[in-house]
Amino acid sequence: MTGVRVDSGFTLIELLIVIVVMGILAAVVIFALGGISTKSDVAACNTDAKTVQLALTAYDAQNPNATGTETIAQLVTANYLQSAPVSTNGYAIGVAGTGQSEYVTVSIPSTATGVSYAGAATCASA
Repeated sequence: MTGVRVDSGFTLIELLIVIVVMGILAAVVIFALGGISTKSDVAACNTDAKTVQLALTAYDAQNPNATGTETIAQLVTANYLQSAPVSTNGYAIGVAGTGQSEYVTVSIPSTATGVSYAGAATCASA
């Protein structure tokens, strides 16, 4: 029985092939998920702008004698917003204009990542 060989494991080539395939799959997944964070930044910016716009509209509807120069702090104090929008990627939401021509502004510094201003209080990917 000296000539009988028992295979009880994987060869080095088989292990290397499995590692290479796993590396390729990992690279594909990482590449596919690369744009998701940018999309979420844009969605957060748009949601914040829309939330402030709705709060401003509700405030104006329930306070017809308001001066028309409301700020986000006033909307928070009057309980139309739970809190002022806070960005982790650089954009800022504000209110501009007076009277019936009040509108929501989105200011995005050049250092903001993933978001650019597309006009009319909407955000787009940079």
